[in-house]
Amino acid sequence: MSGILKGKPSPPRLEIRDALFGDIPLSRLLPISPEILHMEPWASFARAKELIDARETQSAIQTFRHILETPQLESRNYLQAWLFLRELGVDPPQETEKELLGVVVEVGMPKGLDLVAAYPDHHARYYNFSGAGVVWERPNEVLDAAIDNLLQIGKTTVEFVGVWKKNRPAPPPAGQARVNFLTPSGLRFGQGPLDILGKDRLGGPVIASAFKLMQELIQLTKK
Repeated sequence: MSGILKGKPSPPRLEIRDALFGDIPLSRLLPISPEILHMEPWASFARAKELIDARETQSAIQTFRHILETPQLESRNYLQAWLFLRELGVDPPQETEKELLGVVVEVGMPKGLDLVAAYPDHHARYYNFSGAGVVWERPNEVLDAAIDNLLQIGKTTVEFVGVWKKNRPAPPPAGQARVNFLTPSGLRFGQGPLDILGKDRLGGPVIASAFKLMQELIQLTKK
């Protein structure tokens, strides 16, 4: 297991939430330590930024495509590459536009926000409104089934959800839930009161599966 958060809980910071969606601007993505900047995919992201700054758009596009063709990267790296390609006017092909690269479920609580996230690389996150949480980087296969179940349900649901064309909205308010689907064509989501969305024929199974994954993540902290 990797990254169980400990210490005095505090509400999750917005930058923690932002890191779940794979939509961080390139200028914010790159200020990282020099030793990491020489590793992939960060070296390619840095190279692409230099090409964009030099107005060598086609070369930047090819660099982002190279990231997409690189196997075994984190799912969020592919989401970032697609974000930058769309910004350069390159949309995913029809057969790829609804590929599910992540599911993030947000539930507004009276004192903050609960978050559950899962990705095809079998990484997962849970953040409680108090600030406690679990970061799962797949040290073993124990959560694969729960993650796959959430993603499989998400793949069915995403077919009925359109792309959100505006900036990602702020967290849902208390009593509201939002199911986010991360795809090469952009963010897709559904939102509503938790008690209603939880009974919806599309949103309900997503929330139920995310809750099960959350329980399994919590159980890991007790072992």
